Amino acid sequence: MKRNSLVLILLATLACVPVFAANKWTPAGDHIKTRWASEVGPKNAHTEYPRPQMVRSSWQSLNGLWDYAISADLAVEMPAKAGEILVPFPLESALSGVAGSLSDDQALWYKRSFRVPSKWKGNDIILHFDAVDWECEVWLNGNKLGRHQGGYTAFEFNITPYLNKRGDQVLVLKVQDGTDNGLQPRGKQIMAPKGIWYTPVSGIWQSVWMEPVSPKAHITDYNVSSDIDAGYLTVIPEAEGADVVLVELLKDGVSVASAQVRSSQKAVLKVENPHLWSPDDPYLYGLRLSAIKDGKAVDSVQGYTAMRKISVVTDAAGHKRMALNNKILFQYGPLDQGWWPDGLYTAPTLAALEYDVRRTKDYGFNMIRKHIKVEPATWYYACDRLGVLVWQDMPCTDKYHGRDWWAQGKDVYDVGNSDQLSPEARENFVAEWKEIMAQLKKFQCIVVWVPFNEAWGQFDTKKVVDLTREIDPSRLINHASGGNWISGGVGDIIDSHYYPHPQMRLVDPTMVNVLGEYGGIGLPLEGHLWQPDKNWGYIKFKNSKEVTDKYVEYTEMLLPLVKDGCSAAVYTQTTDVEGEVNGLMTYDRAVDKLDPARVSAANRKVIDSLK
Repeated sequence: MKRNSLVLILLATLACVPVFAANKWTPAGDHIKTRWASEVGPKNAHTEYPRPQMVRSSWQSLNGLWDYAISADLAVEMPAKAGEILVPFPLESALSGVAGSLSDDQALWYKRSFRVPSKWKGNDIILHFDAVDWECEVWLNGNKLGRHQGGYTAFEFNITPYLNKRGDQVLVLKVQDGTDNGLQPRGKQIMAPKGIWYTPVSGIWQSVWMEPVSPKAHITDYNVSSDIDAGYLTVIPEAEGADVVLVELLKDGVSVASAQVRSSQKAVLKVENPHLWSPDDPYLYGLRLSAIKDGKAVDSVQGYTAMRKISVVTDAAGHKRMALNNKILFQYGPLDQGWWPDGLYTAPTLAALEYDVRRTKDYGFNMIRKHIKVEPATWYYACDRLGVLVWQDMPCTDKYHGRDWWAQGKDVYDVGNSDQLSPEARENFVAEWKEIMAQLKKFQCIVVWVPFNEAWGQFDTKKVVDLTREIDPSRLINHASGGNWISGGVGDIIDSHYYPHPQMRLVDPTMVNVLGEYGGIGLPLEGHLWQPDKNWGYIKFKNSKEVTDKYVEYTEMLLPLVKDGCSAAVYTQTTDVEGEVNGLMTYDRAVDKLDPARVSAANRKVIDSLK
């Protein structure tokens, strides 16, 4: 498949998006906004196809203006509406049009009506929620569809039995989100934002949509892995009602390998002269999966994948190194929080979402550490398409307990058991981590899983690492980025954090050694600040040249660390975030605070030092 062919498929589906009536909607609050905020409105709130790896031509967005209300948490019915909210922007964001708040003893309600297109008659209708933070219950026409917990994962319902035969369908959601007063994974959200902790995110924050599928049989999911050494691609399709599933691999749009298997069985495809994916050449193969029933294809989805391998090798000096496609590659990228001044967790537009990935490449990086947040599928597709490696963090959970190792003034190993972490919080963490990995592991840009960060809610580390390995043995595991480390083969990576200049706190010759965070060089720029004061960086300067000079100086300091065994580095960070002013760009993405050309040259020098 040509790199742009899937883009064309996605754009073609926009014709299926309904037009919403004009309403009196405007962004709320007085915080800074990105330039894309002016493009957002009830008619065009994230109208792109939301699932790039399973594309169907027929679908309908349910984004746009919904009624909303807030009640006591024990309420069983939606009260009178308080106003309208723009989905998929979270309640607290400016682009929701509300910029409200939700406490742990309240519930947020959503309601809207929609109609099922008449041409979908005879099909099953699947209703999709791509992310709702944190717990929600869903009703259609007064019938309860179900309940979902987890703020970072998609879920769906077959709503066919509950549809009215004609006219409007009425959809209602009840959402509860305790943020840091709850026991759920929530990343850097906190009810009283300050310092490195940010504004809470509640409710719907990714797309809501529906699609028709054949009631006879349809594809529900698939997983894919590649073996570049043997030249094989393995696809495991999941389907309901199908006799078999036809799996086809496409190269530049032409089928080059195929197999028929039953649902949940392995389709092993021989790939002749595989075109390998890398940051310098992010080639994507196409995938087509068809559900076969009674000898006929009754459902088909378009997807994509890549041939690539991530592994650990030992170099000539005896250092453990990460290798991409069997070649040692220094992985260097920014800590990417994925926050927006106008949409918080939700980028204002798809172009905005992709902008950060493109600028990361422009700055000369080849990797992103996605920091304690999960992005929409379209973000990972951008990384796959543009060629950026991803370290995927698990959003941290509950209160931040565990050994404060840096306060002890020495390097330590610890079993990573926080005895103050509640059993319910542990259960929520494990359940959502399983869902996150299952949802994301098709994206070949992801090369490292990071279950824990800096001992924040860290617990049962070996068990969590073993679970991670069981679910996905194809990627490396950074078991505790800057947190409570465990020696003896738990995971693949030992990860030091050190601010501001790069320095390794710990070196373990039996594992890959990386510098998971450093930097944080601050530069507050008037007119681009979230708040007028209390802005901070680990160190602060007064102009772009000073910041760039210090950045280049720090990057030069990485070179001897690389020689001594450091195999990756993560600079803090892509953009300013609320009170943090240590980004490569301002929070509104309006200003590059460092000189991109100088930064790129310095970065490439470090990356190339291992080639």
